[in-house]
Amino acid sequence: MILAVDVQYYENYAVIAGITFNNWTDKSPLKVYKSIVHNLKEYIPGEFYKRELPCILQLLEEHQLSIQVIVIDGYVYLDGESKPGLGKYLNEQLPNTKIIGVAKGRFDGISERYAIKRGASKKPLYITSIGFDVLTANFNISSMHGEHRIPTLLKLVDQLCRERYVK
Repeated sequence: MILAVDVQYYENYAVIAGITFNNWTDKSPLKVYKSIVHNLKEYIPGEFYKRELPCILQLLEEHQLSIQVIVIDGYVYLDGESKPGLGKYLNEQLPNTKIIGVAKGRFDGISERYAIKRGASKKPLYITSIGFDVLTANFNISSMHGEHRIPTLLKLVDQLCRERYVK
């Protein structure tokens, strides 16, 4: 099973959303998961993973998810190969889980071999991974449902995490 996650931060909490699906070409999720995270780590430039990683781990634990592949909004390796990003740190916590990072912005030093263009968009997505070679990871994200730059299910998980939590 594949899980796509995204996190939205608010003043004193974060909302993490996750959606599961079986195939890269699926247009609808199997199930939607959400968690509210309090006690957030402070954002430190260059150490984004310290803030985001606990949110992902809480979602997995809270909903007792056992996942083979996780798609994150960000990088596995900041340079595509060796400089660890969020996905690498996530894989250290979940060594049997494959991780694909889908980043909307280019990190300085990343090669164009990690860039894919979807639909009519001229702006690429940057795909990094652990557990998949670069061609397979690029193919998986390229084959996801949707005509636009951002695949349908990744757009959905982004929208879900932006729904504010009201007590």
